[in-house]
Amino acid sequence: MTTKEVANKLVQYCREGKNVDAINELYADNIVSKEMEGAPRNVTKGKADVLAKTVEWYSSVEEIHSGEISDPLVAGSHFTVTMDMDVTYKKSGRMPMSEIAVFEVKDGKIVAEQFYYNMG
Repeated sequence: MTTKEVANKLVQYCREGKNVDAINELYADNIVSKEMEGAPRNVTKGKADVLAKTVEWYSSVEEIHSGEISDPLVAGSHFTVTMDMDVTYKKSGRMPMSEIAVFEVKDGKIVAEQFYYNMG
């Protein structure tokens, strides 16, 4: 798949709430995922660990009130999207989230992702 095809497929999965399916299909085995400095699991390496991080996040959520992901903006082997969510966490209550995610694609798979957001 091209970068644009991977980007469009990721957005489709996210809009359908199928983030685990997206990881299983679109992520490389050696994926590197980076969160903001100071965030738990700041750097996660490997598909199995990224999947575990995602499952852990879902288990910390009580309710997702709304979520939106933009259409992707593609440049060469990279693409970016914005993600906005209104989430109630089991431990910390309701919190709006807004982030920019940047992805790198190589050989038809996502090999890197980095998330930018305010830590509050």
